[in-house]
Amino acid sequence: MSNTPPHDLVGIGIGPFNLSLAALAHPLPELNTAFYDQHPHFTWHPGLLLDDATVQVPFLADLVTLADPTSPWTFLNHLKNRERLYPFYFAEQFHIRRTEYDTYCRWVADHLPALHFGHRADTVHWNPRHALFQIDLTRLDPDGQPASADRVHARHLVLGIGTEPQVPEPLRPLTDAPDVPVIHSDDYLTHRDTLLAAGHITVVGTGQSGAEVFLDLLRHRPAGRERLHWIGRTGAFAPMEYSKLGLEHFTPDHTRYFHALPEPVRDRLVPAQWQLHKAIDTGTIAAIHDELYRRTLHGDWPDTVLTPAVHVRTAGRLGPGRIELHLEHTVQHTRTRLTTDAVVLATGHHPRPLDHLLAPLDPHLRRDHAGRPRVDTHFRLDLDPTVTGNIYVQNAELHTHGVGTPDLGLAAWRSATILNHLTGRPTYPQPTRTAFTTFGLHPRTPQIPPARQAVRLTPLADGT
Repeated sequence: MSNTPPHDLVGIGIGPFNLSLAALAHPLPELNTAFYDQHPHFTWHPGLLLDDATVQVPFLADLVTLADPTSPWTFLNHLKNRERLYPFYFAEQFHIRRTEYDTYCRWVADHLPALHFGHRADTVHWNPRHALFQIDLTRLDPDGQPASADRVHARHLVLGIGTEPQVPEPLRPLTDAPDVPVIHSDDYLTHRDTLLAAGHITVVGTGQSGAEVFLDLLRHRPAGRERLHWIGRTGAFAPMEYSKLGLEHFTPDHTRYFHALPEPVRDRLVPAQWQLHKAIDTGTIAAIHDELYRRTLHGDWPDTVLTPAVHVRTAGRLGPGRIELHLEHTVQHTRTRLTTDAVVLATGHHPRPLDHLLAPLDPHLRRDHAGRPRVDTHFRLDLDPTVTGNIYVQNAELHTHGVGTPDLGLAAWRSATILNHLTGRPTYPQPTRTAFTTFGLHPRTPQIPPARQAVRLTPLADGT
């Protein structure tokens, strides 16, 4: 055992979700916390910090406000600290730019002493003798190379290791084409100049990232020589469900309802609700159409092809500097080939697997029928009773908690839920109701309206 006292809570990964937890834990004197991340500083999708891209939740969905609006780490306090509160007030922007949200998170990260960047977590062990988790770390030098080994102990853990780019199987051969720019949208800005130098560019993926990349490429290509293809599996370039009642799927009420559903039902619901979180912001759709329309003003159509309901069957190299995509239309079942000089894979993300990090704990980890970790209502992994410490997860519970899992709007609520459970008291009191929608029927409470009362007639003054 190390001579260093164990922490009450150690966090692995410092993205927005664990940053939210660290900010809400900061004023709690009874908690000794530490958070570790392998990056040299806070970073949040740097390849997609486009100038005009906005966060798809209102600014009130910052790291802390929906759990504690009096916290010093609110977005509004960040503006006040930077003497930008009045300009923001007059700007009347409910949805802020993505670059501004990134700046805000960096400001919070720079002021929290419990955060330790440049530390890679390698493995986690459970020490039954001391009832502690042992976390083996590697300190990294400024170039990201291993510098030294470290070890810390904790009574409880929270894993917020984030997501990683997802590349569907038919597209994976593209990543092995070194002389052809094949870029995941996560790295778009880093390679934008290389992409723009290509003769023909194909964007694969019809979600928000694909739309933003296509729009940015379109704006930077000369009129009449755009040479852009945009394809994706969905049946349309569909708008995000953004009605007020639709947004109530991103409330604690819906999360609790979803968690109580049987596993097969949850598995059917998640893909069916794709338009709640994987479609395109209507403003981005409008901007794309406006830009395309503007390019028709002189009589010609832009050299662009936008085709939904298309999936890539196979892909491979076609001579030096070119690749070929074999396409199939999901409705017509027709097939064709597309030759292109560059590809942007806007194919989304999936959670980073926990298996490597938690390999020593695998015998203690209880899983569902699909082999996924079970997660309870307090966001704890289901462990056998021999492990008395808790392992909480952030953004690894889509299969148990539904579409609100990756949504920034539920970050503060989930962090507060974890801290309330950890401290054993309502450190951050939670609202009893968060939606006008009632999700599901409750058999023990009959849903019967009150009996209708007979209408009583009031006699007229003259008695008629």
